[in-house]
Amino acid sequence: MSDSPPRFTPMSSTRLYFSARTGRNPSGANYEFDTLRRLFLISFRNLEAAAYFQEAFGFNCVDEGWLDGTAGPNLDAFFFQRAGKNELWPFDPNEKHTSPWGGVQSEDDLFDVIEVLFDIVSQPVEGWDHPYNSCGWHGETFDRKSGQSTFRSEMNRLLARYGPGWELSIGGEIMLRGEPGLRDLLSTPLPASADPQNVKMRVQHAVRQFRLRGSSLNDRRQAVRELADVLEFLRPRLKQILTRKDEGDLFNIANNFGIRHHNDQQQTGYEQAIWLSWMFHYYLATIHMATRRLELEK
Repeated sequence: MSDSPPRFTPMSSTRLYFSARTGRNPSGANYEFDTLRRLFLISFRNLEAAAYFQEAFGFNCVDEGWLDGTAGPNLDAFFFQRAGKNELWPFDPNEKHTSPWGGVQSEDDLFDVIEVLFDIVSQPVEGWDHPYNSCGWHGETFDRKSGQSTFRSEMNRLLARYGPGWELSIGGEIMLRGEPGLRDLLSTPLPASADPQNVKMRVQHAVRQFRLRGSSLNDRRQAVRELADVLEFLRPRLKQILTRKDEGDLFNIANNFGIRHHNDQQQTGYEQAIWLSWMFHYYLATIHMATRRLELEK
C-alpha cells in the first residue's frame, strides 16, 4: 500500500522560442489540427503510463488477466453513451490499434474525447507494485479532483496554441481563451460586494455562453443581452458614477442595435460577429468598472 505510484512528467510549456516569437517559424506559434492530435496522443500516453486512467479504464495483470475499470469492459460503448458517437475512442485496452485514431477525425471529435477524459481522469494515490514478470503498478485509491487539475493543465498547454486559442475550463468544457489583452477580463472575478444572483451568476452565465465552443451568433447575442440586463439592474445606482449622457449611450447600444428589442427601427446591417464581440467585451468591462466604483462609494 505504501508503494509510490508511477511519476507523471508534464509536457513542455507553452513558451515560444526565437523563431516562433519573431514570426520566422509561423507553424511554431499555433498548431494545425493534425499537430494538436499528435501532441494530444503523446500527452495522453504519458498520463496513461502514470496510471491516471487506470481507475476508469482498468489494467492487465499477469495473474488475473484484464481487470475492468469504472468505465466497464466496452470503452467504445462508454464513449458513445457520453458523447453520442460510434467508434470515438481510438484505443483498444488490450491491444493497440494499428492506427491510434479510430473515429477521431475532426476538431469536434477530439474536443469531445478531451471533455470525456476530463470527467474520468484520476490521480493514483495508493497501490502496490506487482513485480512478477514486470506486471507493474496496481492502483487502489485515486484522487479525481487532483487528476482533473493535472489533466486540465496538460491539455491547456496544447489547446492554447491551437487555432484561435482554446482552454479547458475548471468545469471541463472547452472554451475560447479570448483575444490577447482581453483574456483577464473573461476570468477576473467581480468584487465581493456584487449581488450574487442578479450580477455575479448572470455575468458568469453570459461569459460561459459567449465562450463555449460551438456558440452561435444567436448564443452570443443572448450573452450580450444578459449583460445588458445586468446593467439594467445596476442602472439606478449607475447614476452615482455616470453622467446622464454616458448612461444613455450605454443603453442605446443594446436598445437600438437588435440586441434587446426586435422591430423595424433596429439597426441590424452590421457585421454581427465583430459587433457582438465588441459589445460583449464593452459591457463586461463596464460591469467590472461599475461594480468596483460602486464598492468604493459604500
